[in-house]
Amino acid sequence: MEIVLATKYVAGALAILPMFGVGVALGSIFSSMINVVGCNPGARNAVFPLGLLAFALTEAIALFALLISFLILFV
Repeated sequence: MEIVLATKYVAGALAILPMFGVGVALGSIFSSMINVVGCNPGARNAVFPLGLLAFALTEAIALFALLISFLILFV
């Protein structure tokens, strides 16, 4: 029984690993957005909606990873 519980904890922890990639990706998205707007302020209206879309899609990956981790741990 203890082995099953330990396996669930390890699997739950491994399911969270994509969140590190999400953190790196979000930093890259927003640093690129800041660089583009800093170099060309007129491009803000074109870049900002795409940046928010990229943020939302990337954050969805983190939420899915969190959901899978909770499913592993509590179901």
